[in-house]
Order: sequence, then C-alpha cells, then structure tokens
Amino acid sequence: MRLPPRATLGLLMLAALASAGCRRAAPAAALAEVGREPRAASPDGARVETVAPRPAAGRWDDADRDGIPDRAELRTFSDRESFRRWLTGLAEMQFYAPSREWNEGQRDCAGLVRFAWREALRPHDRAWFQRMGAGYEPLAPEVRAYTLERGPLGEKLFRTAPGAFEEADLGADGAFSEYADARTLKEFNSEFVGRERRAAEPGDLIFFHRPWVQKYPFHVMLFLGPARVEAQGGDDWVVYHTGASPGDPGEVRKVRLSLLDRHPDPRWRPLASNRNFLGFYRLKILR
Repeated sequence: MRLPPRATLGLLMLAALASAGCRRAAPAAALAEVGREPRAASPDGARVETVAPRPAAGRWDDADRDGIPDRAELRTFSDRESFRRWLTGLAEMQFYAPSREWNEGQRDCAGLVRFAWREALRPHDRAWFQRMGAGYEPLAPEVRAYTLERGPLGEKLFRTAPGAFEEADLGADGAFSEYADARTLKEFNSEFVGRERRAAEPGDLIFFHRPWVQKYPFHVMLFLGPARVEAQGGDDWVVYHTGASPGDPGEVRKVRLSLLDRHPDPRWRPLASNRNFLGFYRLKILR
C-alpha cells in the first residue's frame, strides 16, 4: 500500500530535539504496553547459510556471558535479517501511520524501540495486520527461532541488570522485564559497535548522553540504513521519538544522519568528535 507523503525533518525542526528530550514512561504502564504492543560462499559459488550451534534442549546456557541466554539469540543469518527488516520497518511506519497497538503512555524514544522489537517477534497473521491498522504490509519472512508468545523470555524481553545469565534471572524478581528505558537498552541489551557510521547495520541503536538533563539523560534512535519508504537515495536514515513532556506528547521523526551532522546544537551531531554522541550499538540477540 502506498503511504501518503510526509515531510522529513528539516534544520528548523532539528532545533526542537534538544528541548524535547526523551522522557521515559512510567514502568507501571509497561503491562499496558505489553498487552497492546553470515552467509558464506560454497566452493561452487552457491550461497549457504552459516548457523551457530543451537543450545541443547532444556539447558539455559550463556556461552558468550553477555547476560542474554543463548536460546534468546537469533542464531541464523536468515532470522537475523528477518528480525532487522521487521524491526526497522515497523519503527519507520510509526512516522507515517502510528499503530493504535502502540500504547500512548509508552511513546518515547525507548518506547519506539520496545514496540518495534516486540511486534517484530509476533506472528504476522491476518489478525495481527488488522490490529496494527491501515498501511501495514509484510516486511520479511517470519523469524523462525521463536515467537514472542512462545519465546524463551516471553514478554520479558529486556535485561535490566549486569552479569552473565543465570536461570534465576527468569524469576519474578529476576533480571528481565517488559520495560527498558534508553539507559537499560544501552547498558544491558546492546553492545558497542563504534562511533563511525560505516560500521552500523540496519537495526542498530544510536545513543546520546545529555548530562545537562538530570532525570533521563540518555536518548536513543534506531538506525534504518536505506529507508523502506521515501529513501531519496539515502542509506543513512534514522527514526526516533522526541520524547514526551507535560503538555507535549512528542512525535516520531525520520531524518538522515547527514542532516543531523548539521544540527544547530553541536551536542546532537552524530560525529565521533562529539562527546555527547555515544555511538552505534548492536542488539545482543543479533550478535
């Protein structure tokens, strides 16, 4: 379905980002959100899929000790690519046609990532498309490893504490939650890739640190790479929510990194020379 055109972010709009920082929604509202919300070449030149070893049934290993159980990691190239396409496509769609399934109390920078992540893992059947609203269409094959409802972590997708994974982390007072703010996404659910954009892949997270903001100093954006809609020949698109404040619900914006490079406030420029720009991070389930 062709979406109605919508103007992307200009320099005048960029100036508003600094005053519309990402504020997290209250964790108590997370339950409402949940309720709504490499290949290698073979000798003959054919493409064959490289598959990481699967964990043995019944075991809760964490081979790389990154805090995420091996069962929750997407271990095939095809699953990682499918997840990236669903994640980025769903996040981008919130700029054009915000889904009624995205709880309004969870609309902030981290909430956009949580919503797209969660919905990327759901079965995308006819009922799902009807719930999401007009304008949504298939984006990629389904992730085959697991679905949200039958996954190893269930609705508690997000790690909230340091350390290697232990089975006790899955308990009621464990280290996983339905909710994660921008800092939690950075510290416990993703790993640093670099500060140069040539290392970024679609689905990576981009973090900024704003020490002048006392309560919620971290801000997150999602790197799209080539946009699915209105790409305009660019391969450096990002999407993010500005965050809500009293009297202002904020909004989703879509912009190119090359435009952010010229942000009127240098603290918002995604450049290695900017100490407030923390860099690109990759979700641990994709590592």
